[in-house]
Amino acid sequence: MAKVEIKKPIVDEISELLNGAKSAVVVDYRGLTVEEDTKLRKELREAGVTYKVYKNTMINFAIKGTEFESLAPHLEGPTAIAVSKEDATAPARVLYNFGKNAEALELKAGVVEGVYYDADGIKIIAAIPSREELLSKLLGSIQSPITNFARVIKQIAEKQEGNA
Repeated sequence: MAKVEIKKPIVDEISELLNGAKSAVVVDYRGLTVEEDTKLRKELREAGVTYKVYKNTMINFAIKGTEFESLAPHLEGPTAIAVSKEDATAPARVLYNFGKNAEALELKAGVVEGVYYDADGIKIIAAIPSREELLSKLLGSIQSPITNFARVIKQIAEKQEGNA
């Protein structure tokens, strides 16, 4: 069996993983203990992020001609890729927060909604709250004036009832 026939399913798997993805972040996981890696994978899974380790050449073949092609220069050494199809900031956020305690984990670069970011850019993206958090903050800020207005009207009504 030719090497190409063996590698094609892996390249197809990576292509399928990246197809429709909102973001992908590549990291150097060298130096993580098994316990740390297991904990990281659990956190990523809970955030809806797919985390896989592939050979750099396989990732290179899969990203050619896609919006993720800008990650190619960072595919050196041990590389893992974290991909999210739902929350664009989730991979960056989880990896960055995990990396605060596990210094062996090194952010390399990422693509978030079609835009390339280096390691420093990914750290900035990690500071952006999830979509759900942003929506709840927006809803809270919309509800606050309405709630305050309702309280004032109620107090006015109670005061007028007390005077009558």
